[in-house]
Amino acid sequence: MMVALVVAASWGGTFAAAQDGPLRIEITEGVIEPLPFALPVFEAETGDAGALATQISQVVAADLTGTGLFREIAPSAFISNVTSFAAPIQYADWKAINAQALITGAVAVQGTQVNVKFRLYDVFSGAEMGDGLQFTGTVEGWRRMAHKVADAVYSRITGEGGYFDSRVVYVSETGTKDARQKRLAIMDYDGANVQFLTDSSAIVLAPRFSPDGRRVLYTSYETGFPRIYVLDVGSVQRRVLESQEGTMSFAPRFAPDGQTIVYSLSQGGNTDIYAMNINGGNVTRLTSAPSIETAPSFSPDGSQIVFESDRSGSQQLYIMPARGGEARRISFGPGRYGTPVWSPRGDLISFTKQNSGRFHIGVMRVDGSEERLLTASFLDEGPTWAPNGRVIMFTRETQGEQGRSTLYSVDITGRNLRPVRTPEGGSDPSWSPLLQ
Repeated sequence: MMVALVVAASWGGTFAAAQDGPLRIEITEGVIEPLPFALPVFEAETGDAGALATQISQVVAADLTGTGLFREIAPSAFISNVTSFAAPIQYADWKAINAQALITGAVAVQGTQVNVKFRLYDVFSGAEMGDGLQFTGTVEGWRRMAHKVADAVYSRITGEGGYFDSRVVYVSETGTKDARQKRLAIMDYDGANVQFLTDSSAIVLAPRFSPDGRRVLYTSYETGFPRIYVLDVGSVQRRVLESQEGTMSFAPRFAPDGQTIVYSLSQGGNTDIYAMNINGGNVTRLTSAPSIETAPSFSPDGSQIVFESDRSGSQQLYIMPARGGEARRISFGPGRYGTPVWSPRGDLISFTKQNSGRFHIGVMRVDGSEERLLTASFLDEGPTWAPNGRVIMFTRETQGEQGRSTLYSVDITGRNLRPVRTPEGGSDPSWSPLLQ
């Protein structure tokens, strides 16, 4: 008897857990009941692994509870504990405290290497879920090992891909609103391990990861005009991609092949969308209209592009073939729509919406149907998708506090709205694919 995920026809819904019969999680209309799990501190298999075992256990628990789908049972409620990774499981003791899933693990350190192994049990069926797994990495990268464990647990229980072993590049902001300093930063998905990729000598905007997570496109005002740069995350080396005199280029994004980018170019008072090979040359104009076309985003298969345009008289969303051509409008609700981003699953498009003095992050089907607003605030904008297409991160600016910007995340049902803690203000997030 395995823990399974049953997905209802509608993607908008909530989760409920049933305890009579097979353990199931269903997306339904109703009140969510997070799945309770127990996670005893992982066993330290070597004498110097004690601290790491505790830290890894804490991060795994935080990853799972942070989704809003899981609830950790406090260790003080445990009737028995797991003293050895190889010891048999006393299912009755865990069932008595209503633990529906049990996670056990062990950590060993050898020099600079750390090995983490875990097992996942369905308590009510009294069976292990799949085979145990183990991950090896560096002591310095111990958090990645924790995220990998959490991803594996999440995937086995939900049937969907995880998203914890990923990173986010964003714009770190300091200073008052009229003297704001901005620089690129990169962090783990949960705000840990922040590193800066640029200094604050020039304003930077809209960083976007490449499909392999190794490069970042962004816009910089280093020359006084917006120019597109590409930066290698590992070496932090960068080069300008678009520097045509008398123009302004911005809003770049990679195609799924990682070799082509689309971007907006403004010249002569007109803004259109262009495509360019990242190694130079082969620039193609994709739109040609007297309106403003910007914020392009590819479909996962690379065949289409969603973008924003005011060609109808107000800011709306359109989809066109990747090589340009006739575009069809997909947004028809009240208000203005912008910053569309295609889900990595291909089923939804996220966007920013402004209506009646409020900003929203929303999602809709690719044909424009089933629009759903997930947030409402003084200013919410710039959505980016988690690798599994279930969670969205975005920028929220609050009134007062000199207009401080903060990163938030929310799932596609509109639940589990959470701030993402960063050392300074943050905006323009871009979520990486799962790390390799």
